[in-house]
Amino acid sequence: MFSDKIKARLGAIALAGAALALPLAAMAGVVVKSTGPSATKYPVGTKLDDNASISLKAGDVVTVLTAEGTRVIKGAGTFRVGDRPQVAADRFASLTRKRAATRVRTGAVRGEGDDNPTNPSLWYVDVTRSGTICLYDLATVRLWRPGTEGTSTYSITDHAGSAQAEVTFDDTVTVAALDPARLPITEAGQYMVTAPDGATTAHINFVLLAEDYAAPDALAEALIAKGCTVQLEALASSLEASAEASGG
Repeated sequence: MFSDKIKARLGAIALAGAALALPLAAMAGVVVKSTGPSATKYPVGTKLDDNASISLKAGDVVTVLTAEGTRVIKGAGTFRVGDRPQVAADRFASLTRKRAATRVRTGAVRGEGDDNPTNPSLWYVDVTRSGTICLYDLATVRLWRPGTEGTSTYSITDHAGSAQAEVTFDDTVTVAALDPARLPITEAGQYMVTAPDGATTAHINFVLLAEDYAAPDALAEALIAKGCTVQLEALASSLEASAEASGG
């Protein structure tokens, strides 16, 4: 007869062996952009394992964000999701680096090209785009304007009209800080951005990210779940442009 102690030890060994026999979980990616005839088959937010294959038609373009980087898959054909990414993970890291939202940048901060400037950080708020914006800190809001020529002042007002702040972009400067003392930003609030000519350029509300989403697919899923489509689209477009530049 085995003692209870020996039985317990044998049971533990059996469990450990069973765990080793299980296949390793495949790394997963998430679709952050999908266009073309198969867009409904692989909509934004779809999770795909590395060992999965997707079949695309002519005109399809599917951008998949994974822990290893970004793949921009173009049809027609059948493609394995886990093949080498065209855009390295450090490109994602540069776009999502949190410290960019905690300090004021001086001088010009340009995007991919001066002729078609792109927002260099996921955490800069584009003064020309309406929507829900996800941020890690609502007390350090940084605003970004697409152009760099000339000095211009934008005003930001809460929709109740009880508080307003002005943000001035000096010549060649694209990023400016919003003073939280003049206009406190809250999750419940809605805000309107007005251009120097008095035209409304954006209606914005904010969502606070409580977790630090270091994994690319986890951050993408959080943006999708919280409705921060402006940032998701900016992220996908920037990564897709990087893939095309690298010959992907």
